[in-house]
Amino acid sequence: MKHLLLFFIALGLIKLGNAQELNARVQVSGQAVQGSLNKEIFNTLQKSLYEFVNTRRWTNHAYAPEERVECTFQINITEQSSTDTYKGTLQIQANRPVFGTNLNTVLVNFRDIDIQFSYTEHQPLEFNETTHGNNLTSIIAFWSYVVLGLDYDSFSPKGGSAFFTKAEQIVNNAQNAQEAGWKAFDGDKNRYWIIQNIMDAKYSGIRDFFYQYHRLGLDVMSEKTPIGRSKILESFSLLQKVYREKPSPHMPYLQLIFDAKNDEFINIFSEGTPDEKSRAANILSEINPANSTKYNKIKTQQ
Repeated sequence: MKHLLLFFIALGLIKLGNAQELNARVQVSGQAVQGSLNKEIFNTLQKSLYEFVNTRRWTNHAYAPEERVECTFQINITEQSSTDTYKGTLQIQANRPVFGTNLNTVLVNFRDIDIQFSYTEHQPLEFNETTHGNNLTSIIAFWSYVVLGLDYDSFSPKGGSAFFTKAEQIVNNAQNAQEAGWKAFDGDKNRYWIIQNIMDAKYSGIRDFFYQYHRLGLDVMSEKTPIGRSKILESFSLLQKVYREKPSPHMPYLQLIFDAKNDEFINIFSEGTPDEKSRAANILSEINPANSTKYNKIKTQQ
């Protein structure tokens, strides 16, 4: 019986060690492509990408199945520029559970508009961390590492550094790539600038915010709501400091936060004290003026 018990314990550890890190939903849509294109190719690509993301080991850490990071990769193909070359967009979303609740919080909700790739049906999807080969798998790998980095940052101070470094390496590998999205002059909110911001020490306050907001704020609210909300309000000052110093003109990393969180911020302070509502609305309106009208409604919520 002792040996049998040890066998099952070992089997459980093997399963734990083999559990992948991402639990990704993948969708590839070609409805916007005109003409008599073989649409079945998108189904084949969708299945291949699903396997690529969900079966690849992205870390050397052991994950239980329920610990996998929930995320979505939604590719919308808008153009077929040649027989096997496509253009489109990619919507990336990732969630994290809030401790003590059945709720999730959004870590990232971003639309990557620079999606160009070549693909023939049943083509193996290959990826090499040291070179830039397949543009599509490089894009998916980049965002997979960013998702993991954000998830780890939300649980420990700057815990995602190793994954952001891998995402940065993918960008560095692609500096001679013909496809857009990898270089500084390709735009002001692309993969290059997002990882550049994340890795820049001038933006470290945003990473500090990410930990304080999630681990010391949201995760505490189910048991100690006033303390959790106070920590969240305190964390806004970290974003405010970065915003006021303006390390770069467009600050896509800061915008990445608001794209994911602005509605959540409003919901959190809908039940705050009048002072908390006023302070939260004022800070958020300053650092995200595009949504100031929404934030100012916090003050009047009952």
